[in-house]
Amino acid sequence: MPSLQVRDLPEHIYQKIVQRAAAERRSVSQEAIVLLEKALEIAERTVDYRIKLVDQIVMETKEVPQNKLPDPVALVREDRDK
Repeated sequence: MPSLQVRDLPEHIYQKIVQRAAAERRSVSQEAIVLLEKALEIAERTVDYRIKLVDQIVMETKEVPQNKLPDPVALVREDRDK
């Protein structure tokens, strides 16, 4: 099994891992693995969510006829006149 060494880990982070490990009745190594796994899952879900969101925006934009979009020049002029 591969191992990982983290250098220059700030003391406050290490202490938080130690506290969580004790609360979960795990070793520090086990807790670090659990935390890394959760962080990676969150990162993957975030990327997946962003991809779905962009796809949804693209699909909604395709449904709007181009001639139905407001003229940006008119919108800027209207805003300036306020």
